[in-house]
Amino acid sequence: MRPWLAACLALVAGLVASGASALSCETIRFEGNRYSICDVDPAQDHLRLFLNTPDGQPIGDFSTLESRLNGEGKTLLFAMNAGMYHEDRSPVGHYVEDGREAMRVISNPGPGNFGLLPNGLLCIQDRRAHVIETRDYLERRPDCRYATQSGPMLVIDGALHPRFLPESTSRYVRNGVGTSADGKRAVFAISETSVTFFEFARLFRDGLNLPNALFLDGNVSRLFAPALNRADLGRQMGPIVAVTSE
Repeated sequence: MRPWLAACLALVAGLVASGASALSCETIRFEGNRYSICDVDPAQDHLRLFLNTPDGQPIGDFSTLESRLNGEGKTLLFAMNAGMYHEDRSPVGHYVEDGREAMRVISNPGPGNFGLLPNGLLCIQDRRAHVIETRDYLERRPDCRYATQSGPMLVIDGALHPRFLPESTSRYVRNGVGTSADGKRAVFAISETSVTFFEFARLFRDGLNLPNALFLDGNVSRLFAPALNRADLGRQMGPIVAVTSE
């Protein structure tokens, strides 16, 4: 066998053996706004949620999470705040981590963005990830290894949330997640400038071609993406969604 071919085969074998991540992050423009997006393949990437340290204290920030993972011999590849939370950083809505439920589903309307129904959940399963509207989630009761509830939904089965208005003047830096119909693609996005709900929802539906998308936050929008030289600081977070090396 030629030396260059042997080297190529060894490299491929090493990548397969190590479970190389399919994660990709980039900055894009859509309808005049800039967004940082990270595209995740749940079948190949280790996508999961984090809330507390082993002793029950909130993780709160990316550096604490990264240190914890490094201590386990793992690498943090991507992370983002993943849902609204109370002052003690406990989840406002449904939360499941590694199959254990920490907070029940909240299905009734209420104040703020979370209660602007329909809201929804990010459900991470084995090799799949789905954004699901809350009432549909309660009816189907999917088996989610990880789940986090937030609101409002941005896109529901290809339709924008009915309360979003093109002429809205409410602008914030916002972050969210959208998934493909088959659950094989999850895209996390954060705006680089202040955007309306209508503009943000159109990003997922018309810019990224994703039929379901969920708003995660607008007051606490943080991204950890070494590929983009991002490790945002700021207020302490509740749930965190992340891709790790294993």
